[in-house]
Amino acid sequence: MHEAEKLSLEQIAAFLEASQEIRFEGETQEQVYHWIEQVLCQHEYHKQSRQSRGLVRRYVEKMTGLSRAQVTRLIGRYGKSGKIAVLPYRRHRFSQRYTRADIELLATVDEAHEGLSGPATRRILEREYRQYGKREYQRLAVISVSHLYNLRQCARYRERRLHYIKTKPTTILIGERRRPDPQGQPGYLRVDTVHQGDQPSAKGVYHINAVDEVTQWQIVASSARIRGCYETASHDGTGTAL
Repeated sequence: MHEAEKLSLEQIAAFLEASQEIRFEGETQEQVYHWIEQVLCQHEYHKQSRQSRGLVRRYVEKMTGLSRAQVTRLIGRYGKSGKIAVLPYRRHRFSQRYTRADIELLATVDEAHEGLSGPATRRILEREYRQYGKREYQRLAVISVSHLYNLRQCARYRERRLHYIKTKPTTILIGERRRPDPQGQPGYLRVDTVHQGDQPSAKGVYHINAVDEVTQWQIVASSARIRGCYETASHDGTGTAL
């Protein structure tokens, strides 16, 4: 507190003793500021001597619990406008240097060059402006590599670079069913199987019908079950198990 040494010990002790039973309780910041404003107005703060202003200042500090720097700022605000109003909160925002058009231009360059590294892309942007004189690259020509990567992470860049890749068909045929194409050569069979159905006392059999696609040679057989292996017939009558 300025000029505190001019107060006598008796005066300081009397002030502290007299103010022990007094407490100011403000529920909101507006109430606290309004009370300080009333105290300064009632005592005509700026017309008092330094010693008196020091007492008022300390009284405000004690009753509100504010720090010395806070009280100083509020008194200064009161001296300029005669009021102490709560200032609206203003969040600090850095100015945006690179515009939406710059981000879209960067996405176009990356798309044309298939996403090169940051240093290589920065070199391309610099040449577009300095060597070829394209004014739309003026801001991007001096961008740092680290901030170039930051622009690549923004939402507008990802929307601009968004593309879809069609599903590629598999080259492996899985469970394909189609009519055989023998091209006039015998040995291609069409095989149909029919299950007879199970009885309460006996297991049903499978009826197998095999027909050659060219010669229409046919054979009908029955089997108790069907396994995962079969034989392919050759022209000489021999068979090979698969």
